[in-house]
Amino acid sequence: MTHYESYPRRDWPRLLLALPPQKVMEAARELTEQCLVDDQALPQSGLALLQLRDGALAEPYFIGEIPLSRAHVTVVDDKGEKGEGAAQILDDRASLARAIAILDAVLANKLNGRENIEILLKEGARRLLRDEASRGVILKRTRVDFSLLDATSEDNEI
Repeated sequence: MTHYESYPRRDWPRLLLALPPQKVMEAARELTEQCLVDDQALPQSGLALLQLRDGALAEPYFIGEIPLSRAHVTVVDDKGEKGEGAAQILDDRASLARAIAILDAVLANKLNGRENIEILLKEGARRLLRDEASRGVILKRTRVDFSLLDATSEDNEI
């Protein structure tokens, strides 16, 4: 089993988005020099409405807009192997979605050049772990013990 197969495909965009965008764009640019990339649909970016359901009445309502970009590509490598990839990300850069779609196509279809993408996934996973650890430290520092408030309210009953 190669290393990238330990990450589910659905996590690849998240791992790649943990990296600086320039790194992802550079990796995609290097692949486009070696491969033929064809857009199956034009990369798009815009706003999407985020809809939730009310807990009491189960009625849908919109809480706001989120930036959304998506791309769908076909990649043909230097050996003639062909594969499709796509990306849908919470970001307003269609070019970044296209870059991630290219990386997705190469990696998912095991085309030439996937070794560099495997390294990027591993680096993205390390960054996410580091970020989660720092968030955990912040959460510990901001934890409040409300049991002390409960004890004082019993003593001060009116």
